[in-house]
Parts: sequence; structure tokens; C-alpha cells
Amino acid sequence: MTDETAIASERIDRLASLARDAVRDGYPDRARAYVRRARRVAERHRLRLPRPFERSTCGNCDVFLVHGVNAQSRTQSGHVAVTCDCGAQYRYPYD
Repeated sequence: MTDETAIASERIDRLASLARDAVRDGYPDRARAYVRRARRVAERHRLRLPRPFERSTCGNCDVFLVHGVNAQSRTQSGHVAVTCDCGAQYRYPYD
């Protein structure tokens, strides 16, 4: 991993933690900006977003999903269904 990709991945991690904190503090627009910035950094450096980050963001409205605040999660047979406040639904297998 080169220095640029290491810096980019560190920045993505930092933006994810800032987005999580912004949602918990009641600033969803700021969190949305952090998520968009992280996706842009990943695109620019041709990196995949980390799986936890990818599964905790809404692809429809770019908000960071915090269960109980702006998302619901339900367990069903063999997978977890996450529903965002915008109505988008995501299904993930048990890990």
C-alpha cells in the first residue's frame, strides 16, 4: 500500500467516525456531507469502502445509519434487514 492510499483509507475511517458522531449529536446534514466526502475520496483513489462503513450508510440518501436514530434493523431467516428513514431497505447475511 502506498502512502497516498494509506492516507486516503485513514481519512475514510476518520470521516466515518465523524459522520457517526454527527448523527448521534443531531446533525444529519453534516453527517451526509461526511459520507459523500468519504465516497469521493474512495473514488479518487480507487479504493473500496470498508464493509462496516458500506453497511452503515444509505446508498439512497447518503446518511450514516445509526440504529434507533434513523434506521430500523430486523433479523429474518438468514439475514438482517435494515430500513432507512428515507424508505430504502438493505439486506445483509449474518456475519
